[in-house]
Amino acid sequence: MANVEDILARMREEPKNIRFTDLCKVCNFYFGKPRQGGSSHRVYKMPWKGDPRINIQNHKGKAKVYQVRQVLRAVERLGVDHGAKE
Repeated sequence: MANVEDILARMREEPKNIRFTDLCKVCNFYFGKPRQGGSSHRVYKMPWKGDPRINIQNHKGKAKVYQVRQVLRAVERLGVDHGAKE
């Protein structure tokens, strides 16, 4: 089973080939439990001002590319705003 850092590296290199379960693992690690789950969608609240959220969905076992990129940007912002979480 891949760890979060390995998954992040794969997300950066090949965002088109990321499993939904791996994206969920990264989101759970950095953002906590989803506000909504149990369906094909999971919604994660971000810790910064406003009402930002990340919405990811399962598409035949894979994550959608634009959602992978959104998660990467949010993880990078967390690293800048709060220091890297590892």
